[in-house]
Amino acid sequence: MFRNLEAEQHRNGLTDADVAEILGITRTTYNAKKNRGNFTFSEIRKLLSLFRVTFEYLFETEGDAPPQAS
Repeated sequence: MFRNLEAEQHRNGLTDADVAEILGITRTTYNAKKNRGNFTFSEIRKLLSLFRVTFEYLFETEGDAPPQAS
């Protein structure tokens, strides 16, 4: 799961159904894509435009994040 995608969705007050409708897919398909990360190029472009963020930020995974200072 992409935590920044979830965060942006909630920050913008959008439900899974809202984002799915924007992407032109079902809510179930959107949930599956969020879990597997298999968005199409077109869907990625729509998400980046919708949330006005970079690809690197929106699809950052825990392994991508820099380590936290102790």
